[in-house]
Amino acid sequence: MNLLEKLREQKLLLSDGAWGTELAKKVPDLIGDGGWICPELLNVDEPGVVSEIASSYVEAGSDIILTNTFGGSPYKLEKYGIEDRLEELNEAGVNISREAAGDRVIVLGSIGPTGEFLAPLGVITVDEMTAAFARQVKAFVAGGADGVVIESMTDLGEITCALRAVKENTDFPVVCSMTFNRGLKGYATMMGVKPEDAARSLENAGADIIGSNCGWGIEEIIEVARIMRPVTALPLWFKPNAGMPELVDGKTVYHHTPEFMASHAVDLIEAGASIIGGCCGSTPEHIRSMRRVVDAMK
Repeated sequence: MNLLEKLREQKLLLSDGAWGTELAKKVPDLIGDGGWICPELLNVDEPGVVSEIASSYVEAGSDIILTNTFGGSPYKLEKYGIEDRLEELNEAGVNISREAAGDRVIVLGSIGPTGEFLAPLGVITVDEMTAAFARQVKAFVAGGADGVVIESMTDLGEITCALRAVKENTDFPVVCSMTFNRGLKGYATMMGVKPEDAARSLENAGADIIGSNCGWGIEEIIEVARIMRPVTALPLWFKPNAGMPELVDGKTVYHHTPEFMASHAVDLIEAGASIIGGCCGSTPEHIRSMRRVVDAMK
């Protein structure tokens, strides 16, 4: 199923919600004494848990679901000592979402930041970073993905390497999504990239869809959309958090309810979004509420 063709036909699409916070609910010991257990291992060790999340978003009405492969790069997996299982874990993650999606829902392989810096801030070269992402991308192809979303990125160099890896190894459509925070001088990533500069650079680099995810809640994402829309002709993708997380009685809580996010979804669409969904803290109920808004807007 072709994402760009479906978007041209329907004009407005609904993606899924959070994966990380949903996995943490279902696997209480995902955060252990030694830090995070590698979420991608669940694709092989607990595939039923991962499948439940994918299926829940299909049932909630998502047109697009992602894969449990956000941290599936060689650099991330190496920290757990399982870099040699990269192809197995990424392909399994796509297989799970593919089975849940059937032939009605688009599956995008998820690529997240590596946590490393390109030279000269770090020691990794552009070619090395691109080759690392290429391994993930090839596993997505083997698993039957329909496209790729490169998400939660803060560095233009890194996201461009991932984009290059997709374009050189597939004919997949690619979503490029960066995370912006609001500071005294407006919105920018932690690496200082402004939304308008990201939009121009990623369009020039060959992205098919661009946008933003994570960071803040829907009200702030609407502001980012209003900055991006005038500077690019590409479709825009936005997946806000369910508000800013707060620690309540030792637990992380996101306060934006499904009703709250749905009530602002119209503004997000009117600000220029072609694809909307949710990030950290959002649930199938958030997506179900947003489904009603998308249908009404259509």
